[in-house]
Amino acid sequence: QLLRDLGFPLPPAGDITPLTALEQIDDLYAQWIARRNQLNYEVDGLVIKINDRPLADSLGYVGKDPRGALALKFPAQEKNTKLLNVVVNVGRTGVLAPAAELEPVEIGGVVVKNATLHNYDEIARKDIRLGDTVVVKRAGDVIPYIVGPVVELRQGDERVIELPTHCPACGAPAGRVPGEVALYCDNPACPAQLVRRVEYFVSRGAMDIETFGAQTAALLIEQGLIHDVADIYTLDRSALLALEGFQEKKVDNLLAGIEASKQAPAGRLLTALGIRFVGSVVAGLLLDDLGSLDALAAADEARLMTIEGIGPQTAAAVVAWFADERHQHLLHKLRQAGLQFALTRPGQTLDTLAGLTFVITGTLPTLTREEAKALIEQHGGKVTGAVSKNTSYLLAGEKAGSKLAKAGQLGVPILDEAALRAMLSP
Repeated sequence: QLLRDLGFPLPPAGDITPLTALEQIDDLYAQWIARRNQLNYEVDGLVIKINDRPLADSLGYVGKDPRGALALKFPAQEKNTKLLNVVVNVGRTGVLAPAAELEPVEIGGVVVKNATLHNYDEIARKDIRLGDTVVVKRAGDVIPYIVGPVVELRQGDERVIELPTHCPACGAPAGRVPGEVALYCDNPACPAQLVRRVEYFVSRGAMDIETFGAQTAALLIEQGLIHDVADIYTLDRSALLALEGFQEKKVDNLLAGIEASKQAPAGRLLTALGIRFVGSVVAGLLLDDLGSLDALAAADEARLMTIEGIGPQTAAAVVAWFADERHQHLLHKLRQAGLQFALTRPGQTLDTLAGLTFVITGTLPTLTREEAKALIEQHGGKVTGAVSKNTSYLLAGEKAGSKLAKAGQLGVPILDEAALRAMLSP
């Protein structure tokens, strides 16, 4: 009622529909597809939830997704508009990715001006041309992309989209990797690539350095303060203070975030290096088996392919990355900076949380429940499933359930992810 009094558009109480049989879901879904455009706010689907909080909580999570709820998305909305231009974006691995600039069009309450074109083979396959009227769809009602041209509306002055011959950022020749559709800039010193690599390195899913975004990365590279990601750890306070807009508080927060990231687990560092095909899941597989970046660097393709989930493409990419002298120099600098190169094994626990018992509930910003549990146990803590008078802390994220209320009743201290990380900082 408070939200209604404040003027927020909310669904009427009747729009929360109790169901008694699974067969009713299809009918309800069809009804809402017909009704969605009659609302005075945007909706992109239904959420079907178990109407029993303790039962829903007992089902647990898959990653960050609760088993007690299911999202049913509506079909993506489409609109026609003009393709005005195609620009080339440079990725952290050197991929030259085409992006569409569009005549602005409203789709699902959002004005869309840009859309992905995936790659140049896809452009050719769909025969998309500059000046075309194109069909634009918001995939998942989030990411706009071009479905294809409306051929019957062509005027005859549309132009074929040419493949770039050079990188738009550094001018290096563009080329293809055999067996791949993407075009690449092959210049490792390309400033646009470096900005993307630094941006990825400091991102939440990697080293998680707060206040260090793309604009900061671009400025520090432009000013010659960063030449690779390891230079982040040798940034000088006085040099930062000399930059426009960098006041003492901002600089101190940035440097504190950089210092804190030195304690990030080795899996985050491996992810942050940006090796092709090595995201957080693959990084976990590699380190769970080999234990350290040093062991990974020493492994050949045959050894890597003995690890479940690692195929020949990933194995080849990892071996090639570690064989590169530039990367060996980068790793040396990161080691000198004090980053974590080895996985803490069970039995090799630290004692920061020794004697403390934790319960985890809700969705954490960057950690899955399994990762949070492993982090606590690596530092000597214990994780249980139920809140009791013996619980030392409740680690709570978004959409925390009945455990949060129970902790409040028992006076159990409540932590968020940031507070947990602060406890682990030296």
